[in-house]
Amino acid sequence: MKGLELWMRDLVASSGSQPEILPASTNFVNGGLFLETGNVPSSIASFISLQNTSSVAPISSSLSRRRSRRRHGRVGFLSVTLSVKDGGSGEGFSGESSLVLGGEVEDEQKGLEEEEVKVKVQKQGGALNTTKHLWAGAVAAMVSRTFVAPLERLKLEYMVRGEQKHLIDLIKSIAATQGIKGFWKGNFVNILRTAPFKAINFYAYDKYRSELLKLTGNQETTNFERFLAGAAAGITATILCIPMDTIRTKMVAPGGEAMGGVIGAFQHMIQTEGFFSLYKGLLPSIISMAPSGAVFYGIYDILKSTYLHSPKGRKRLENMKEGGEALNALEQMELGTMRTLIYGAVAGCCAEAATYPFEVVRRQLQLQVRATKMTALATFGKIVEQGGVPALYAGLTPSLLQVLPSAAISYFVYELMKIVLKVEPE
Repeated sequence: MKGLELWMRDLVASSGSQPEILPASTNFVNGGLFLETGNVPSSIASFISLQNTSSVAPISSSLSRRRSRRRHGRVGFLSVTLSVKDGGSGEGFSGESSLVLGGEVEDEQKGLEEEEVKVKVQKQGGALNTTKHLWAGAVAAMVSRTFVAPLERLKLEYMVRGEQKHLIDLIKSIAATQGIKGFWKGNFVNILRTAPFKAINFYAYDKYRSELLKLTGNQETTNFERFLAGAAAGITATILCIPMDTIRTKMVAPGGEAMGGVIGAFQHMIQTEGFFSLYKGLLPSIISMAPSGAVFYGIYDILKSTYLHSPKGRKRLENMKEGGEALNALEQMELGTMRTLIYGAVAGCCAEAATYPFEVVRRQLQLQVRATKMTALATFGKIVEQGGVPALYAGLTPSLLQVLPSAAISYFVYELMKIVLKVEPE
């Protein structure tokens, strides 16, 4: 078999990378090992007759061709194993040789393992980036909601309790009866609701917008795509987070103090009204959040895109590129601090004013019990019948006062946290 192996090497050296048919005149072999000149099959068996002085021995051969990925200089190689046995004596020997086809021999398993590791690292990196993206939105919600909790409390007093007092008188009343802490009543529950809501909302918008870009093949999203992504993000976050919003509304309503906190309110609603009571007002919530998300994210993105395409915006991007890693987190913000706050406030006010009536209807639906439960349309009609069209905007002033700083701080902290956490674009 030593001579066979040397002969095969000489054959490859003389013919390049292409295998040839064994010539009939070869002294060593009569017949030959037949291979296709194109693609070599995965396995092949040939009968080769070997001339001896006394007998002809059958040589059974098997060929396996393994192919590794053609990256980083890796190529395929051909492995031929021949087993020769003397028919008379029953004794024989076997040998194995390798033919290199146009390059170096490299282990396929090693290449596949490297590829698997690379894919695994990419998946882990994607999951980590998603986690950081969600945390950026959650931290933004925590900071903004805590800052504007007193204004949120005033809005709910008008919207849920039907308070008729003047704003100043209401502030004095809360301070006198509950103290300063009364303005942050329900803030912990509010954070539990808004943190995951905003986290999902921000992430879903960026994700949907990115997918729309891939789908259309455009370099930049159109205004319609921005509004569509914002609406889809609002619907997604609403469906996932409405139970906590319903519990919070129950807690701040008259008699909510007797439920004993979040767990108590949850148990009370499950026992008295069933599990699906947590989703009361889902339809008007979706009807409200779809346009709200569309306006909020659409307006902000339009303002941001308009500025970045202006001469001043392009100059800022060039300066940021030149500064590189030497810039701090605030200096790395594309819009800068003040412009981010202003654009966020404008987007928040537009979204709140456009969808506020739906918010009023949703809150009223969440307060209804099973015995007197009404449809969204019937609730809408009742509100208008009792207080006229202005009743649909009850509490709008404190709501706008709350939304202005809330939206501004929310977008500012979100953009800042993405830089601090080094969130990659989706």
